[in-house]
Amino acid sequence: MFSRKRKQAKQKNSLLKKAIISTGLVTVLATGVVFAEETDTVDKVHHVYINGEYIGQVSDEQIVNQVIDAKLQVEEEKYQDIDLSIGEDVKLVSELVFNPTYNNDSIKEYLENHLSVQAQAVELTIGDKVVGYFENEQDAQKVIEDYKLKYTDKDTLDLLEAAKSASSDTPKELVDLEVGESTIVDVTLSEDVSYSTKKVNPKEVLTVAEGLALLEKGTLKEETHAVQEGEVLGEIASQYDLTIETLLKLNPSLKEDSLLQIGQELHVTELKPFVDVIVTKEEKKKEDVSFETEVVESDELYKGEEEVQQEGSDGEKVVHYAIEIRNGKVTSTDVVDEEMVKEPVNKVIVKGTKVIPSRGTGDLSWPTVGGYISSHMGNRWGSYHKGIDIARPSNRSILAADNGTIVSAGYQGGFGNKIEINHNNGMKTIYAHLSSIDVEVGQTVEKGQQIGVMGSTGNSTGVHLHFEVYKDGKLENPVDYLK
Repeated sequence: MFSRKRKQAKQKNSLLKKAIISTGLVTVLATGVVFAEETDTVDKVHHVYINGEYIGQVSDEQIVNQVIDAKLQVEEEKYQDIDLSIGEDVKLVSELVFNPTYNNDSIKEYLENHLSVQAQAVELTIGDKVVGYFENEQDAQKVIEDYKLKYTDKDTLDLLEAAKSASSDTPKELVDLEVGESTIVDVTLSEDVSYSTKKVNPKEVLTVAEGLALLEKGTLKEETHAVQEGEVLGEIASQYDLTIETLLKLNPSLKEDSLLQIGQELHVTELKPFVDVIVTKEEKKKEDVSFETEVVESDELYKGEEEVQQEGSDGEKVVHYAIEIRNGKVTSTDVVDEEMVKEPVNKVIVKGTKVIPSRGTGDLSWPTVGGYISSHMGNRWGSYHKGIDIARPSNRSILAADNGTIVSAGYQGGFGNKIEINHNNGMKTIYAHLSSIDVEVGQTVEKGQQIGVMGSTGNSTGVHLHFEVYKDGKLENPVDYLK
């Protein structure tokens, strides 16, 4: 194999010497003492072998060397920083023979047509895929380092490499962190990386920048599509095995209803990183521990009623996390240790289970807290007063006269704010002129339960309760039923 570096000093050396030094493959054989008649001539012949195949013989080594030199010189002008060599294994075997014959022209032509120039390159492989070829291993390693530096910094990488070298056999332990601190503990690739020496076409040798772009995008060349007449986004996406959503992401200026122009160029290469950079980070932080709500049932409260027996308060814990970040996005967060520093206090709610009977007893209790009858049932002021008025109570709470169901609760003409209770035993009571109402239609109430507040709404001459009683639809005198 013939090779040389692109430097002026090496150009001064003979190609034959260079081929011998770089490959060690050229073998020169010469015969010893020969005996011949005086008329025979003894000359040196050079047998040419390409990849072990015999090509012919030449009279001078320089015939081969000049072809090699010319081919290398042409390529060196294109690739000035790359080590180039002849791709084929060229051997010259010299021999002393009588009256030799030569194939100089045909061998020269053969070499010109069949010899190739290749680069001595380093192949970068990730997993089982060849990423590309680089001038040397330093460039290939620089590509990997620069790719990692997209997601971390140089100082961190250097510290991690030093730590790995110092403790390669030491079991991994949690990093000692203070609350609120975090640190990167590892930066790796999702696949194994390897390097090997290869001979390739010089055109295939990548720069560090090209290698980095390849890792980032998964390709060096992004394909575009020129819009043809009548084409729509869905049709274009299907041509390249893309979804419309992906096509729109590749072309942020487009919307699904955008009007396409003939000749408009769209990006149609779905770029996916060649490999993921995995950053493993540990973090310690303080977090609240939410209290839980505990419900306790009690028959001392009515069903539907509840009260807070104990207010809740949050606790605190210190959590040590291991976080995996792939290409800048968090992919997993695991708790590796936690310590409770303050226990939470549960909130306790007591809910009532006591059921209020909706059927009345038939005996009505006084519907206010104290007070007296200021106006009885009967004829009054030229009209008939259907109930009794109760005034001047100890407080203004209005109480249900018996168990029952609220059938009316709201404002009604001269009654003002009015409540009507059906006691589900043939009896009904009405409470009027209230300042406010505390119950809803459909609600079951118990005898003595507050249902509103005394007032003077509607046709009223002052603060009092107008109270009516009906039995089987017939108006009754409340006095006859009150206990």
